Amino acid sequence: MTTHTKPGLRPANPNFSSGPCAKRPGWSVEALTNAALGRSHRAKVGKTKLEQAIELTREILQVPADYRIGIVPASDTGAVEMALWSLLGERGVDMVAWESFGSGWVTDVVKQLKLDDVRRIEAGYGALPDLAKIDFDRDVVFTWNGTTSGVRVPSGDFIPAARRGLTICDATSAAFAQRLDFRKLDVVTFSWQKVLGGEGAHGMLILSPRAVERLESYKPAWPLPKIFRLTSGGKLIEGIFKGETINTPSMLCVEDYLDALRWAKSIGGLDALIARADANAAVLDGFVRKSSWLGHLATDPATRSNTSVCLSFTDPDVSALDADGQAAFAKGIVSTLDKEGVAYDIGAYRDAPPGLRIWCGATVETTSLEALLPWLDWAFAAQKASLKAAA
Repeated sequence: MTTHTKPGLRPANPNFSSGPCAKRPGWSVEALTNAALGRSHRAKVGKTKLEQAIELTREILQVPADYRIGIVPASDTGAVEMALWSLLGERGVDMVAWESFGSGWVTDVVKQLKLDDVRRIEAGYGALPDLAKIDFDRDVVFTWNGTTSGVRVPSGDFIPAARRGLTICDATSAAFAQRLDFRKLDVVTFSWQKVLGGEGAHGMLILSPRAVERLESYKPAWPLPKIFRLTSGGKLIEGIFKGETINTPSMLCVEDYLDALRWAKSIGGLDALIARADANAAVLDGFVRKSSWLGHLATDPATRSNTSVCLSFTDPDVSALDADGQAAFAKGIVSTLDKEGVAYDIGAYRDAPPGLRIWCGATVETTSLEALLPWLDWAFAAQKASLKAAA
């Protein structure tokens, strides 16, 4: 039920952005006190911290011991591009996409790499494509969680254990909030600024033994820039996966990532992180179920994200507007809440259908999310009044 009465309680933290995401509860700049500033990342102190970041990542995400974990340039985008340019081309590839970022990888493979044998398995915003159409004798590229649609794969059950192709998974808005089935995944990528609320610019690249075998047995037909090169002389550059990064990382960002990882470990690791995200998503879902003007963009509850929750307008007057009108309506709500200082950056992604996108990952406190909900109703009522006044 909407109201014109401005709520009194404000979220303690108004940061509900889907990336960069809210810092962990209790974070302050003092968390960075021990950063190895002014030191070489190749010095013992720098390399030790990079190794710690890799090992804590392995521990918390429960990555198998025989998988390599590397810190790479250019956030999740850099990690995905390294995988695409280094691994694809040995066989045909199925590109699976249902939102903006997955579609971006399709574009890169078709228009930049210009591979001959590419199949596109796609769906519009709000639904998963038919996963049964995927041929796992081919390489497969997909996102685990569609950040801009709020649609995720429910599990890795659709991937066979016995497969000939590689599975390349962009998991940036899923890692640390959803349980990744690593034995079904040959490449996993994510970035620090998502679920754990770290700082941007650094990516993580996780490789299975099968992916390493491909790297060492297959050489792409195209030249590879230095920051994409994972092999030398036909062998994996092992140092990348031991903290010897390809280019210079920010030791300030490394310290912040270490702080986030230690916080995650202190609250109970992956199970606790998933539970926090699930609880947040449940609070928002309960609000949407009772709402007369909001609905989930993700149509199937089994595939709804517990991190990047995307919402569409169900109010008849608003849904009757054209796309530009709905976008303007959403912008009005977002702007109103921003000016009030109760919610920042909750507009739908620019390529997605008009609506709202509210981050429910583990660094968001449930109490802040609960405090936000009456403000959503208030902002909607105010915007609806403006719409009627302009009619």
